[in-house]
Amino acid sequence: MSAAPAGGVHLHVQVGLQQLDLWDSGTLVRSYPVSTALNGMGEQSGSGCTPRGLHRVRAKVGVGCDAGTVFVGRRPTGELYSPELAAQHPGRDWILCRILWLTGCEPGVNRGGAVDTLRRYIYLHGCPDGTPLGVPASHGCVRMANADVMDLFDRVAVGTPVHIVP
Repeated sequence: MSAAPAGGVHLHVQVGLQQLDLWDSGTLVRSYPVSTALNGMGEQSGSGCTPRGLHRVRAKVGVGCDAGTVFVGRRPTGELYSPELAAQHPGRDWILCRILWLTGCEPGVNRGGAVDTLRRYIYLHGCPDGTPLGVPASHGCVRMANADVMDLFDRVAVGTPVHIVP
């Protein structure tokens, strides 16, 4: 696996700590609690695991959307999350407010074939208030509090490196 970039803005997801760190030119700017995959780390399509290694932000989705905006297939559904909406859709994997869609940078590890992060639709994204963070619970994505993912979204650009490590 490739090492994380040394300079510029980059993100470092530490799965063991359930934490995402925002770095800028070697300085830690901010740390956020996250929730990675309940199934652990892995790259295989259909595994429900969070992929390891070096990635980049491929796309940013949700500019200007309300904090409770619900996304399906990276498109706003027109719904705003509420406990009542959640009761109508039990078991739904809620993707809220902002999406940072990742693409793998390491052919055969997290890019291409059955290990392709982009084709697995792995995101950094918001989730309902009260969703446990700091513990593995996602289906492979990196869940964040809505306020945190909105803050992060405004601080990073498409192309920002994201290193996911144990």
